[in-house]
This record gives sequence, C-alpha cells and structure tokens, in this order.
Amino acid sequence: PKKVALPFLINLAGNLSFTPIFFGLKNIPLATIDILIVWVTIIWAMKAIWKYYRWVALAQVPYLAWVSTATLLQLSIALLN
Repeated sequence: PKKVALPFLINLAGNLSFTPIFFGLKNIPLATIDILIVWVTIIWAMKAIWKYYRWVALAQVPYLAWVSTATLLQLSIALLN
C-alpha cells in the first residue's frame, strides 16, 4: 500500500541527500534537518509495516540504532558549530 511505501521513499530521498548537503554544501543546519527526517521516517515505516510484516519492522531496529547514533553526532556537530 501507498501508506507503507511513502515513508520508505522519503527515507531513501533523505539518505541520498544527506552527503551532498553535509559535505557538498557544508550546510550543517540543513543536514541536521535531513537526518531528523531520516530518523522520523524509520519509525514511521516501522509503524506502517508492523501490521503487515512484523519481521520487516523488527529488522529495522539495527538501522534505527545506527541512525540514532548518527543523529546524535549530527546534533552535536550542529550545536558545537
């Protein structure tokens, strides 16, 4: 369903845009917003897929942990600069 695909597509777009924003444009505030969008879309995707395929939602837990760590690092960079 579209409601399941949408968070995955937004997440993909956010992931693909982070590196050009952070390293190319050197825009720390925009990169921080981008990674927050990635983090939110992971949770959104997990909730959306849960009733269809719980194992797919649970398989996202390591990805959520990784992005949570990256988000904390990015927030630290943003606050220190």
